[in-house]
Amino acid sequence: MTSISALENVYEKGLFGDYEDKNENKLIKIQERKNLLIVQIVQYKNSSVLIKDINIDGVYLTNEALKVSCNNDTRILWSGPKNWLLVSTKKDLLKTIYQSFKETEFAITDLSHSRAIIELEGENSKEILKKGCPYNFNELKKNNCVNSVFNGITVTIDMIDDNPNTVRLFALRSFGESLYHSITDACLEDGYKAI
Repeated sequence: MTSISALENVYEKGLFGDYEDKNENKLIKIQERKNLLIVQIVQYKNSSVLIKDINIDGVYLTNEALKVSCNNDTRILWSGPKNWLLVSTKKDLLKTIYQSFKETEFAITDLSHSRAIIELEGENSKEILKKGCPYNFNELKKNNCVNSVFNGITVTIDMIDDNPNTVRLFALRSFGESLYHSITDACLEDGYKAI
């Protein structure tokens, strides 16, 4: 089956907004992320399994609010009590995940094709998000995540790095185009580069 990007019909590469007479390396970079494995992991209330013993691709589940456990290929975002979102470049990891979790203890759901993913990179990435999101982004640090809204669209925000600020936004696929337009509109004032 061929995978079609959530932003297939709207995403354009190039320079946009007020970018003239500005250093191109200082502009916000926007990119659609595709071909990632996204899996929701939910532990049932009556489960007796200790999550500290669970290791997926060398990454452990965490029970610490807003934290992300990660390595170079896989990130596990804390989404709520007994609820995680695994994001990986290793698409073949899904089989390992199904084998690692008993279906009587955990619900595993492949969300890979149900999300639009937009990544912002640049010094002002947090400032762009402040334009449409009520969260205090001064508190968001590297390897933190938060569920919030951006201009009324529910998003999961993953702070990938802080040098430069790199933030990944996940939204339901059906809201992908609206989120893309909201993000790019917020970037027009400073100019941005879609890569």
